[in-house]
Amino acid sequence: MKLRITVHQARLGSQEFIVIRPAPRLLRAVLIDHDRHLGAYLDEEAAEHIGGLWTLAATSPRSLIHLPLRGNPNPTRELDGPGTRQLDLVLHHRSLPFAPSHWQEVRGRLDPGRVQTVTLASSGAATSLAMGRRARRSRESTDHFHQHLHAETLLMSGNAKTFRESAHHFLDVAHRGPEHAADRTDRTDLADRRHFRTALRPEGAAPGRAREMRLEYCDAWEPSGDRQAPCRS
Repeated sequence: MKLRITVHQARLGSQEFIVIRPAPRLLRAVLIDHDRHLGAYLDEEAAEHIGGLWTLAATSPRSLIHLPLRGNPNPTRELDGPGTRQLDLVLHHRSLPFAPSHWQEVRGRLDPGRVQTVTLASSGAATSLAMGRRARRSRESTDHFHQHLHAETLLMSGNAKTFRESAHHFLDVAHRGPEHAADRTDRTDLADRRHFRTALRPEGAAPGRAREMRLEYCDAWEPSGDRQAPCRS
């Protein structure tokens, strides 16, 4: 699988941080804070790209992966539960010496960046989905994500195994979502037939360390989805 990314750098004191963003920005993707859970609403392209970035996070322990999602249009269907606050998303390896409270300052110091193409070692939906099924069957793993909320951004840290084995959730949405919608074209309730759901659950996490992230496929979006939204500081 090949990904187009923009690689930025930012200096904060004596530290220099590498920040990776998707190129171009993903427009049909939003992350909503629903208080008790998080809702990610994605189309096929965004779900597949985020699955790739999730995998990249497993192999990039010295980088912050930033998905600027605030300001994107919402899907036209009613959102799942109260709350309309949009969040950005940042992924980083737990070993990176980075304080989540510094994110806003790092984000404000990013250089213009340079566009690159990266090739992920594991490609193909079948391989990724098979890996996900093995991970779901495993009862021995105690790995989990930590979540922090700063500057309208959800920061998720984990180890390589955690990122690698949870990428399948997004690939499930990318490869099963459109098929699900097509199979339900006889339904008159558009809001019901146009989404496929899965969930990234914080199994093994200490209380208060992580909330469930519910992922939904959406193929109908507000018209402004065709307009390039700026990255917000």
